[in-house]
Amino acid sequence: MAMALELAKGGQGWVEPNPMVGCVVVRDGELIASGFHERFGGPHAEVHALRGLDAEVLSQSTLYVTLEPCAHHGKTPPCVELLLSKPPSRVVVAMQDPFEKVAGLGISRLQQTGIHVTTGVLEEQARRLNAPYLKRLASGFPWVITKWAMTLDGAIATGSLDSKWISNELSRQQVHRLRSRVDAVVVGSSTVLADDPLLTARLGPGELVARTAMRVVLDRRFRTMESSQLVRTAREAPVIVVVDREALAQVPDKRRAFDRAGAEFLELERGQSQDPAAGLEHVLREIVRRGGTNVLVEGGAMVMGSLFDARLVDQVECYIAPKVIGGLEARRAVGGVGVESIALGAGFQETHWETLGADLHFSGILARCPTDRSGGAD
Repeated sequence: MAMALELAKGGQGWVEPNPMVGCVVVRDGELIASGFHERFGGPHAEVHALRGLDAEVLSQSTLYVTLEPCAHHGKTPPCVELLLSKPPSRVVVAMQDPFEKVAGLGISRLQQTGIHVTTGVLEEQARRLNAPYLKRLASGFPWVITKWAMTLDGAIATGSLDSKWISNELSRQQVHRLRSRVDAVVVGSSTVLADDPLLTARLGPGELVARTAMRVVLDRRFRTMESSQLVRTAREAPVIVVVDREALAQVPDKRRAFDRAGAEFLELERGQSQDPAAGLEHVLREIVRRGGTNVLVEGGAMVMGSLFDARLVDQVECYIAPKVIGGLEARRAVGGVGVESIALGAGFQETHWETLGADLHFSGILARCPTDRSGGAD
């Protein structure tokens, strides 16, 4: 099962909104076949693993799969039907699929035909692997990843808003790889005005971009300029400007210019616009409605702070550079209201540290608590 889970990671960025799934076939303690779900709409892991194996071989084999085999017609036929056509002697499943059209039906159908089914093997690891998928099903929210680069003294920019470049080339390359597998990249209008970012994934030779992310600008007052890189490239990669409906109505000529450039608008009602949590929840649900599962938020401080205040963050990617810039006016990564005591600060259930040249990279999954509005997958 550990091997199947590792295989499943090969679908990250390529299969969403489907889950990542891996499958291996073992006979007499020897691995004889394997596969994983490689692309959305393509064959599932079981199909890849069973390709070329005959019924006699499978009847003497155990199949390990990281998620319950599907039992419904979707983009592809049900995997259960394939398993029933040439049944293995045993099927080991890491976890049940909570998707309403599966939800135990696949396991039940296998058991009804006499196949011995074992469930719950490395289930915790399987749930971690597909936490974004599970969260989207359970809550209607996407998996929210916040990312920032900061100096050793905790600054993301100087008092004059200079921020290029804090992190090194290795760190920036990793961020581009992260962008290449998410469904949306979100920033605030202040970040757009200060940095004029492109927010696309630019990878190295031979590296493939798994998906083109929606670029979402939280711009309640409609301050983004038509001359920005985002607007000028809106026909190359989607741009959605989240704006107060009244602010948008006041500048019809500017709106038409954005329309001509190919940018879209997501209009907020007054209540959504004035309540940061309500506005963010509306934006995140809209991303899910458009098929999104993973969202990368890259700033600024008020956007980050509002997300943490509303407990909508699932994952943090932080790049720490060995630089000290000082200054009371230097900018911090997370604004918002914050907490009153250290004990109430956001904690992590899973952390990972690595060095990227001289930079230090922190990756962490936030711990969940009963009051979380995000409806996390745990």
